[in-house]
Amino acid sequence: MSILWEQDIGSTNYQVRQAGNSLRLYTNGVFHSQYNPGRPVTGSVWDLLFLPAFFYPPDSIRRVLVLGVGGGAVIQQLRRFIQPDTIVGVELNATHLYLAKRFFGVSGNDVELIRGDAVDWVNEYRGTVFDIVIDDLFGHVDGETQRSVFPDRNWVSTLIRCLSSDGMIVCNFASRLELMASAYLSDSELRENFSSAFYLGTAQNYNAVGVFLKRPATTRQLRDRLKRIPQLDPRRPSSRLSYSIRTLSV
Repeated sequence: MSILWEQDIGSTNYQVRQAGNSLRLYTNGVFHSQYNPGRPVTGSVWDLLFLPAFFYPPDSIRRVLVLGVGGGAVIQQLRRFIQPDTIVGVELNATHLYLAKRFFGVSGNDVELIRGDAVDWVNEYRGTVFDIVIDDLFGHVDGETQRSVFPDRNWVSTLIRCLSSDGMIVCNFASRLELMASAYLSDSELRENFSSAFYLGTAQNYNAVGVFLKRPATTRQLRDRLKRIPQLDPRRPSSRLSYSIRTLSV
């Protein structure tokens, strides 16, 4: 693995490393993003953030909000497989945004990258609603990743306000225990906002991705749509996609 770019900014060390044709972003040694345009399926947690879009027909996903851009891997996956009209990415770290554009190719008329605090931005937002909100707000402490904003009642209610009538929230958690403790599942009043909920995981990570949909959906719908795309069909030896899925009660 080679280092393509490295810089210390304040007390933070940033690196962009190359492993084969894959680019990886590290911040203080913490692995933030990975993307290979020739092999857009990573086999890791980033796949779990864009896969839920296939619960719905892809042509129904027109606007996506990504909170926590990092190197922009999930944005590139959405562009490759879903092709929404607009992806808005909000990221506090200016260096991450710079690297997402320079090395990971996150630019174009379909992408709007915004530097700002995601909590403030979402609280102040009064624009057009989104079909998907992806909450991937993570920081790091002592070399370990952890969520920057815990999904309590206030945070979840704010995200719901940004959703279209058939929208979904995709939220990345550090563990399944953290997912189960979130307001999505622990607050009975909030649960009434959703018709379906699912847990996605992968053997490569401890992360648990929660998916909360306003429209009824089934795991079969997701699997059937994935089978139509060779790179996303787990039955094919050439596919790197590997995930587990469970239905959650709402």
